Amino acid sequence: MEKKIEGTGQILWEKAKKIIPGGNMLLSKRAEMFLPSQWPSYYSKAKGCKVWDMDGKEYIDMSIMGIGTNTLGYGHPEVDSAVIDVVKSGNMSTFNAPEEVYLAEKLIEMHAWSGMVRFARSGGEANAIAIRIARAASGRDKVAICGYHGWHDWYLSANLGDEQKLDGHLLPGLEPKGVPRDLKNTVFPFSYNNFKELEDLVKNHEIGVIKMEVLRNEGPKNNFLEKVRKLATKNNIVLIFDECTSGFRQSYGGIHKIYGVNPDMAVFGKALGNGYAVTAIIGRKEIMESAQSTFISSTFWTERIGSVAALKTLDVMQKEKSWEEITKIGKSVSKRWLELGKKYNLPLTVGGIPAISSFGFKSSNNLSYKTLITQEMLKKGFLATNLFFASTAHSQEIIDNYFEKIEPIFFTIKECEAGRDIASLLDGPICHSGFKRLN
Repeated sequence: MEKKIEGTGQILWEKAKKIIPGGNMLLSKRAEMFLPSQWPSYYSKAKGCKVWDMDGKEYIDMSIMGIGTNTLGYGHPEVDSAVIDVVKSGNMSTFNAPEEVYLAEKLIEMHAWSGMVRFARSGGEANAIAIRIARAASGRDKVAICGYHGWHDWYLSANLGDEQKLDGHLLPGLEPKGVPRDLKNTVFPFSYNNFKELEDLVKNHEIGVIKMEVLRNEGPKNNFLEKVRKLATKNNIVLIFDECTSGFRQSYGGIHKIYGVNPDMAVFGKALGNGYAVTAIIGRKEIMESAQSTFISSTFWTERIGSVAALKTLDVMQKEKSWEEITKIGKSVSKRWLELGKKYNLPLTVGGIPAISSFGFKSSNNLSYKTLITQEMLKKGFLATNLFFASTAHSQEIIDNYFEKIEPIFFTIKECEAGRDIASLLDGPICHSGFKRLN
């Protein structure tokens, strides 16, 4: 079912798809991932956990909060003030920005196992930098991966010859078109908590690097992380923890600190600059020095805003203990989702680390139900799907208001499970579940 395109943002999105491949720069922000033909798509301003569309309509963001970049809320006054000051004094120069040295010191201080740091401006390129350094350090090309690590050739090469290899690693349907065929069999995915699978990869291939998320939807079982660390050490494999998503959400620094397992390298992004572009690759000195044996360099990694924003963000985080607050909020939201599922006898599952909570229905209509929730909550002034990134701007009043508005939709879903036609309730097509080409 197609809905008539209306609203400034919806019209602009249709125009964008004609002149920008895919419509925008990030798959996760495409309108089709939320509500095809109905999603407002563009914002005019954002503050706290509120977003205003191009027509001035206000929404409370109970969804992805800038894809998890703003744990302190949109437009945090202290962070923005620090950035505005540095813009006035000059963001770019022939000289280097001193703040990158101060930021490196701060990150090493909170991760005593590390000794050196490199900076970038996006998660994908930070992961690519980490892989380059690790391969240089190990002297071996092959990589075992678990999780989502960006869009670069090295990662998508896992899908060469089998375009479903990465389907269990966040985004299904990623196509390796344009990735050199010669990269086939250089990257091997393994499943989280499946140590035997990883062990077999190490036995059967010349693995030089293990790159993994510390966790995403579930925590480690049977000393999984300890076993991975021991395996890497025994075989002189560089172990990288990708903390672009998990970092600073459950501890001050990497979530690996909670489990007491240290990698050889770690990658941070998203929350590090509270909405400003900055990512970091930290590692043991003997590993990181391998960066000097290869070429890794980029003009805009030297701009000043990213480092300044990160320093102030870390100061505010430490002062407010933001990771404790967003963990508390996330746990509360997950608990209340489960209570709604129980109340309406719905087959509901909840996953993710507390500050990045998600839910799903064990039903063939799961994607349709997700679309219905987004559709109806949008009408009520909320940006909401089945995924919630918590921020310190999400007050108890906002959370209570969200659950007051979403509960009637759970009742409707109960009716659909009993036979009501879900298709008759949708005003447009269902949302996409992964990568699809847009026409």
